[in-house]
Amino acid sequence: MQQQTQQEQDGAAEARRRGRRWWALLVIALAQLMIVLDGTIVNIALPSMQADLGMSDADRQWAITAYALAFGGLLLLGGRISGIFGHRRTFLVSLIGFAGASALGGAATGAPMLVGARVLQGAFAAGMAPAALSLLILTFTDPHDRGRAFGVYGAMGAAGSGVGLLAGGVLTEFLDWRWCLWANVPIAAVALLGLPFVHRDEPAGGAGRLDVPGALLSVSGLAALVYGFGEAGPRGWDDPLVVAMLAASVLLLALFVVAESRAKDPLLPLRVIVDRVRGGAVLTTTLMMAALFGCFLFLSYYAQTVLGYTPVEAGLTVMVLVAGSLTGSLLIAARLLSRVSARTLIVPGLLAMAAGLLLLSRLEADSEHVLALYLVPAQLVIGVGLGVVLTAATSLATAGVQVADTGSASATFNAAQQVGGALGTALFNTVAVVSGFGPALLVSAGIMLAAALVAALLLGARAADPPQLS
Repeated sequence: MQQQTQQEQDGAAEARRRGRRWWALLVIALAQLMIVLDGTIVNIALPSMQADLGMSDADRQWAITAYALAFGGLLLLGGRISGIFGHRRTFLVSLIGFAGASALGGAATGAPMLVGARVLQGAFAAGMAPAALSLLILTFTDPHDRGRAFGVYGAMGAAGSGVGLLAGGVLTEFLDWRWCLWANVPIAAVALLGLPFVHRDEPAGGAGRLDVPGALLSVSGLAALVYGFGEAGPRGWDDPLVVAMLAASVLLLALFVVAESRAKDPLLPLRVIVDRVRGGAVLTTTLMMAALFGCFLFLSYYAQTVLGYTPVEAGLTVMVLVAGSLTGSLLIAARLLSRVSARTLIVPGLLAMAAGLLLLSRLEADSEHVLALYLVPAQLVIGVGLGVVLTAATSLATAGVQVADTGSASATFNAAQQVGGALGTALFNTVAVVSGFGPALLVSAGIMLAAALVAALLLGARAADPPQLS
């Protein structure tokens, strides 16, 4: 009888622990949504921002560029800081800082204040993103629960950009552009209320040491890379500034690799990325994002310029892709990730997205039945593929890492998405200006097929291993 009572108590305790894990997932998912959403939510609000704050055309673009540069440039440093000081502590500080920077940006009285706030948002996001993914890795180690958790996390990443476009349009049209930034404050408040449920980890960094040379090289190299890609679209690939930035990024990142191979406590332990499967997942994700960002640009342009939709209507159109991504993440990948190999999910998902891009490439200004024959089916296919691939790739890119490396692995995966998106935007804009949207989408489809080939060759044919917790 006493033994049965003990078993019941143990079962009740395990049920409480499982319940706490799912509340923790809500907090992590909200943070991920804010990070991805803020990459696109201000896009539609730019004209209103410019008029209200008296910004020049050059200053206007910095409202987007400042966030991307700070986020992409500081990610590896943020991942290392998360490991040194603890993922939960880094997550808390970054969440509060992100909310504060959002409030500051919403109250901006001029361009310098707005751009400065966007830099702060990106900097705190660079700490929050790897910390959130690291906490997810450490919290969910059971294969079944882990698949469901990565499904929710992947859904936030896949849907965030589309939700940002819609939210930006709704808030700008019916309230004020400032709410595109202020909206983060209540979301962060909800996440803070759930913070007691988040996994309490111990700092895993090497005796608190920070690789200063590696930090300087990674920040400057990644920032130069993102900025170079960002300027390639409007300036052209042969512009001296673009060439200088891209050349500098290659040199700085090469020096970063050399420095990391010799550092006692490296910012990015090379064992994280030289693993064939993890490295393959990072490369696949980079190529996928490079192919996909052009699709987002095309959908926004076509809906507003050719179809004459308002920003809100254009945002609602993208919700088809969001619905597809939620389906792929929550109903397909989350259920199958613990049963089949990640490659079995990733390769078909990439091929599905390539098919969707090919369908969109056939769309012209005078095409008939645009929604029924092109936009809806293409977005559904692309969305489902995105949800499946992003969920499975996230699991693979962080699988089997040591506890001390979770922050670095998480940061590397986030950096791959940022670099891929910056490259894709620049490449798509260049081809679209020279040859039109159809050829640009064909190039995107080709990149997506290349990603499928990389996945087929490099990714393992077995389910992803959980993190090594010892």
